[in-house]
Order: sequence, then structure tokens, then C-alpha cells
Amino acid sequence: MTKHILIPTDFSKNAWNATKYAMALYENETCVFHILNTYTPNIAHSRFMATSINGAALEDSTRRHSLNGLEHLIQRIQDDFKNPNHSFEAISSFSLLVDEIKDLVEEKNIDLIVTGTKGASGLEEVFMGSNTVRIIKSIKNCPVLAVPQYFEFERPSEIAFATDFNRFYTKSELEPLLEMARMFRATVRIVHVQYEIKALTELQLFNLNMLRKYLNTVEHYVHTVSELNSVSKTLEVFSDELDIHLLAMLNYPHSYMERITKEPIVKRVAFHTQIPLLVIPELGMNSTKRTKKEEMSFSNSLGSR
Repeated sequence: MTKHILIPTDFSKNAWNATKYAMALYENETCVFHILNTYTPNIAHSRFMATSINGAALEDSTRRHSLNGLEHLIQRIQDDFKNPNHSFEAISSFSLLVDEIKDLVEEKNIDLIVTGTKGASGLEEVFMGSNTVRIIKSIKNCPVLAVPQYFEFERPSEIAFATDFNRFYTKSELEPLLEMARMFRATVRIVHVQYEIKALTELQLFNLNMLRKYLNTVEHYVHTVSELNSVSKTLEVFSDELDIHLLAMLNYPHSYMERITKEPIVKRVAFHTQIPLLVIPELGMNSTKRTKKEEMSFSNSLGSR
């Protein structure tokens, strides 16, 4: 089954690194890579500027730069990777990045968005208002894989899934995680960060048991760890000590993902993750991707509370 992967690019080094990562990650999969560059010409406003500037000509020039950049980028990918499983579509769009991504996710049935993050502190950059955080916050129907600028591809044989078990997950929501684990025969390490170690509630136990059922064909372990100063620092240390290659989180209200974004910067500043982050959006209760069996399980969980 052909996968459709969207890679936004601004032709920077970190965008190229994310592109390389995507090519290596899906080396053995049949994929269409949709390579997107958006542009909005910067027309300066000044009382000293001649009023005869031709806006259409400026837009045309910027569009040519975008198209040429995409053409050279795709040629570079084909020269470097020479993978017959992969095909490419160049998309140059005069629009805002997030708006165009929203449209393409629907129009092209995108399975995954792969984007780069800047600097050594990749995740910190994500939470400081970059394009990546805007994508993560705005795209509600497609997983996002954020790749740090200097991360060299490693086969993700160890994947961490951070959760607090307070929310019922459906198998459909977890499919991006399950697929990645199956594809690389990876071990999934479910990590639960607690401010103080205490027994799980009845609801948490139910959600944990459902999660383990979904992962029954995948080698997995549950790790409960004490919070070290902040959730972000705890996940960083955990990932480093267990040599994690990919960190996955669901993005929903009150999730670890949201908690990290709301942590004081003084706590987040030490969060220098060097591994890719897979952000999985929650599916709404009315999503057609939920199965009847999942709906029944969810209803039963509510009834038992």
C-alpha cells in the first residue's frame, strides 16, 4: 500500500536533514513524497519607496525561486538515494504554510508530515514558536514527525511512548505508533512520569490494559519513573539512558505534550532532546476512524468510572 508523506521545506539544512531521515525511514516502503515549499513575497512598505513596484512581477520572481528550489531538491534526493520505491511531487504554493498543509492533508490523503527542527535543542525550538509547533498545534488529523537538525538516522529499534494513562486510547489513534513498531520490529517502552510514585487508579489500570492489548504483537515494557524537575527533563534522561531512537506522544488536552509546552522556560531550557518526536493527534469522538469495538470499549470505560 502506497504511503503519502508530506515534507515541508524552506531549503534549509534542517529541512534537508528531515528529508534524508524520511528517505531512510521509508527505504523499503512504496511512497509518494509530496515536497512542499510555500512562499509569500515580502513587499516592503515605505513612504520612500516608488509606487511603481510591480507586485505581480515580484510574486512571479518568488514563484520561480520556489519552483527551481523544489526541482533541484528532488533531483538531489534522486541522485543521493536512487530508490525505485519512491516517487515525488513538487508543490509550490503562494500561501501560509499551515493553511497549505491543512489542505494537502485532506486533498492528498497524507499519512505523515515530516518536518525539521532547528538547533541542538530541537524540541525546545519546537516549543518556542517555530513553524513546527504551529503545525503540531494546527493539524488535528495527521501525525507529525519532528526531526532535530543534527540527528543522524538510526533504525528505530527502541521507541518510547510517553503517557499518564488518564485517557482512553483507541487502536486507530495508536496506529502510527503500532505501524512504526511493526515496520522496524521495535521494542515499545511505555513511560509514565509521576511527580510521586503511587498506585494507578482503576481508570488508569483499565487504560493501561487496553494499551497492552493493542501492543500484544509488539514487544513492550512499562516504565514508571519519578519526575526530575520537569516532565521534559525526565523524558530526556529516560530517552538517553535507554538509548531511545524515537519518542512518541499523543497530543490532546492535559497530555504530556501539552504539559511540556506550558512548562516555564527555565525548566524547559535544559530539554535538549536529540531524537525525533512523533506527535500523534487525538481522533474526535465522531471520527470515522474509530471502530465500533473501540466505541463499545470507551463506553464501558465510562460506565465503570
